[in-house]
Amino acid sequence: MPPDADEWAVVERRGPHLLESGRPFVVNGFNTYWLMYFAADPATRPTVTAALAEAADAGLKVCRTWAFNDGGYRALQLKPFSYDEDVFQALDFVISEARKHKIRLILSLCNNWKDYGGKAQYVRWGNEAGLDLTSDDDFFTDPTIKSYYKAFVKAVLTRINTITNGAYKDDPTILAWELINEPRCHSDPSGDTLQAWIEEMASYVKSIDPVHLLEIGVEGFYGPSTPELLHVNPDAYSGTVGTDFVRNHRAVGIDLASIHIYSDTWLPHSVEDNHLQFVNTWMQQHIDDAANLLGMPILIGEFGVSLKDGRFGNEFRESFMETVYTIFSSSWKSGVIGGGCLVWQLFPETAEHMDDGYAVIFAKSPSTLNVLSNHSRTLEC
Repeated sequence: MPPDADEWAVVERRGPHLLESGRPFVVNGFNTYWLMYFAADPATRPTVTAALAEAADAGLKVCRTWAFNDGGYRALQLKPFSYDEDVFQALDFVISEARKHKIRLILSLCNNWKDYGGKAQYVRWGNEAGLDLTSDDDFFTDPTIKSYYKAFVKAVLTRINTITNGAYKDDPTILAWELINEPRCHSDPSGDTLQAWIEEMASYVKSIDPVHLLEIGVEGFYGPSTPELLHVNPDAYSGTVGTDFVRNHRAVGIDLASIHIYSDTWLPHSVEDNHLQFVNTWMQQHIDDAANLLGMPILIGEFGVSLKDGRFGNEFRESFMETVYTIFSSSWKSGVIGGGCLVWQLFPETAEHMDDGYAVIFAKSPSTLNVLSNHSRTLEC
């Protein structure tokens, strides 16, 4: 168990609010997905500490990061039921360093996309074992593939940290588990396939760790269960990718209603004002539904603007961020809902080569740092 763990209780959910030792807790944080990957190499390990230290200095208290790397370079999961101890010790280090910097972690357990393996790698493993799988969406239905995923989840949740000597499932440093980053199941637009998977895996996670919070990792698209809300989606296609915001979050065991916000890619031809209007509508509808239909906190698990192609500048990105923060803060301060926001993504200068266009690099963006710091101070008031 981490030092002074008794002074840092597990964050709990009470209806639409989060509490730590009876006090309101707000998810004020950031994404840095590569922490375990960097920690696995002594040459890049100091970058992990730098990222956490810079975030803590800005008042950020939660980091969302990958607790998976399936079958590739520096893989945590070498193959089904086989894990690399050195990489697991890298994850031990990430959790220990986060604790030192008073930062909680949201640990994602798989990826919908091919980066770092994800569901495509699971299906590949299945076919190598003699299964006849034809789609990456078989990840959600094939019993053998589901057994691979469950074995990995169990290995992570029951892992004994070699630095703190505590099990992950008992560590208050971990705020929440995430089933899978941005799941989609194109082969079943009805949503039944993904819903069944969510229900099965949420139950499984809670059977091992009933204490920590759990979220799905969906982007927040409305689906067939709420046809009256399909117009809120960024486009018609979004309602056909097999996810269903309200239905998905009614699965037993889910504690946080997760959404992402990427209007720059979802609305590629819109002007800046339309983007901010979309953010307002998207967030407010999800906040209302999380509070009134689901009775759970809202987690804006990813939001950001890419500066890569020059379409948007830093000034607009900061306006975008301030819009997200203002809408959430208003609902939180009025007592409507808890939860919070995690910007995508925060990098120290030493990791600039990993920038996908969305990275906020404090050393080069002092005004953006000011936006984050101001939001942190606002939440302390």
